[in-house]
Amino acid sequence: MADTNAQNSTADLNLAFLGTGSMNGAIMRGIIAAGHDPARITATVRTPSKAVALAEETGVNALATEDSAEANLEAVAQADVVFLGVKPVGILELCREIAGALKPTAAVVSVAAGITVGAMEAALTSGQPVVRSMPNTPLTVGLGAVGVAAGSSIDEATLEQVVALYRGAGVVKVVPEDKIEAVTAVSGSGPAYIFYMAEAMAAAGEKLGLDADTARELAAATVAGAGRMLAEPDADAAQLRRNVTSPNGTTAAALESFAQSGLEEMVLTAETACVERSKELTRELSS
Repeated sequence: MADTNAQNSTADLNLAFLGTGSMNGAIMRGIIAAGHDPARITATVRTPSKAVALAEETGVNALATEDSAEANLEAVAQADVVFLGVKPVGILELCREIAGALKPTAAVVSVAAGITVGAMEAALTSGQPVVRSMPNTPLTVGLGAVGVAAGSSIDEATLEQVVALYRGAGVVKVVPEDKIEAVTAVSGSGPAYIFYMAEAMAAAGEKLGLDADTARELAAATVAGAGRMLAEPDADAAQLRRNVTSPNGTTAAALESFAQSGLEEMVLTAETACVERSKELTRELSS
């Protein structure tokens, strides 16, 4: 659900999205869905056909880098906030490319894993405001979760503008940069865990006798509904679980099986693996 105050505080901002793949595209669509005027958004994509399709779909000004080597520079020239959505390996090169075209006050926001604030600051003009963020794809439906870490040159008002843009389509937490890997493990990669769970639930339903479509639809609706309940103010996962777990009932039997299988330990192991891989990427890409 859109945050009206956030929407009002960012309404006059010009935005640039360099690359509109899975994550940056989700952020852009989430911000538009929250009420931001697409006429104030410029996005760059690779091919002219993609530029036409994106402009028709969203109403943004879309530029193709294959049409013009200056497309990224044109996109950022009047931008107040610039979202970098290329693959991690290309982030620093993109920073160097646009450094001379940015307004000195423009906030440059990375949505890529593995690229530190310091590496971005070194690739940009000294003093350029920088934000490292870790969003997730549910931003597109107004239920995203985002962690942001501030660079050394960004002021509180500019950081709040970036937070407000994200807040229009989800929950935003400002964290120290050394906690970004943990954010990645919990929420950045987290939607994939839930989708995997939905797949497993549907597959189990088939094995228990349901047809494939019925099992899939029931699993998807259950995961979506439970998630929506968790999004309510003051929702508590443990209490919601207890509310549907009668003593010695069917749900209790299933949860006991999860406990005996070591579900909590499995989740911790998985999230730890995510953190370690994020740290590896940081060492590889930000050096």
